[in-house]
Amino acid sequence: MKERAIVSEKIIRRNRDGGLEYLPDELTAEEPLEIRVRGKVLATTMRTPGHDEELAVGFLVSEAIIRKREEIEKISTGRENQVDIDLAAGVKLKLNSAQRFGTISSSCGICGKNSIEAIRQNFRKIKSSKVRIEIETLLSLPERLRQGQSDFARTGGIHAAGIFGLNGRPKIVREDIGRHNAVDKTIGRAFLDGSLPLDRDLMLVSGRASFEIVQKALAAGIAIIASVSAPSTLAVRFARENNQTLVSFLRPPSFNIYSHIERVILDRKST
Repeated sequence: MKERAIVSEKIIRRNRDGGLEYLPDELTAEEPLEIRVRGKVLATTMRTPGHDEELAVGFLVSEAIIRKREEIEKISTGRENQVDIDLAAGVKLKLNSAQRFGTISSSCGICGKNSIEAIRQNFRKIKSSKVRIEIETLLSLPERLRQGQSDFARTGGIHAAGIFGLNGRPKIVREDIGRHNAVDKTIGRAFLDGSLPLDRDLMLVSGRASFEIVQKALAAGIAIIASVSAPSTLAVRFARENNQTLVSFLRPPSFNIYSHIERVILDRKST
């Protein structure tokens, strides 16, 4: 499905010298994906095609609908723009959570959640740990993420999320027109690989850090979240409450730390 992530369209381009050209331009694809559980539509998300199974599974994990790999009996992608997930016998679908789902836009994910308190109750706070990262490693991450963004290089219109080890080595990088979808794809891949919780890794997103991004990271057990752009007030508040380190405006050589600074090694003497 990867080839459908990019679509070529004919455009008219006006150049700096005033001249006009008729030429092809590569665009990021945006199509709806139905996420179905036991034959019923749970949510429809606007996404970039590719890694749809990961996206659907990551969505269910980040919304606390599933927690263990054995809770999934089968994943089917037979129909275009549709993923069907069959839960194992005895696994109950949490309808109270599902009722707030509908069509999810690529720009904001599930906007206007009915109860943030209910989300807090679904996930435990990050436990205090010795997870720490060197400044030099942190500053290297944006470039390493860009190296994994093949579709961004072609279109300039797609977000990315990456899971990195504390040594800065990329483990999973995914792209999507929606930041939240890119995050779900990384979490879904880790879940299918049996790698959750990601309590010895960190996450970097190419755009801003919204509440939803920080919440999804918490669902995966991630203690350190970094973003290239700004955080929201709710994201900062949520990270502080849940013992997560939030780094934003990560644009070498500078960055801002908004919560739990102790995980960033600012002074080598403190190691």
